[in-house]
Amino acid sequence: MKDVKMTEVKAFVHRNRVADVVHALSTAGYCTAGCNLSIIDVKGTLRALDNQERDYSLEVAEEVVTEVKLELVCPEAMVDEAVRVIRANARTGQPNAGWVYISELSAAYPIDDSA
Repeated sequence: MKDVKMTEVKAFVHRNRVADVVHALSTAGYCTAGCNLSIIDVKGTLRALDNQERDYSLEVAEEVVTEVKLELVCPEAMVDEAVRVIRANARTGQPNAGWVYISELSAAYPIDDSA
């Protein structure tokens, strides 16, 4: 993988949209060899869609929302399409339904039992 320039696409989306986003990424071929997708529940500050999403964090003394952080590592050539798929499927009808961030990775190495 060192010869292929890898990129991390990190997206913060509402929990009720994550299944559609993951399904769309899978259909588009992003859940296969050469790409890695992680799905993590996080507390964040997106605007809640309804009262069920609202929670109060004693640690930060603020209202928070349970969001989902998607971390997709893929070849640089696949990034634009991944961002398009995420943005198209994470929409909630709100002006700000989440965020997508792009980071270049300096290297990616598989964990291999034969090493």
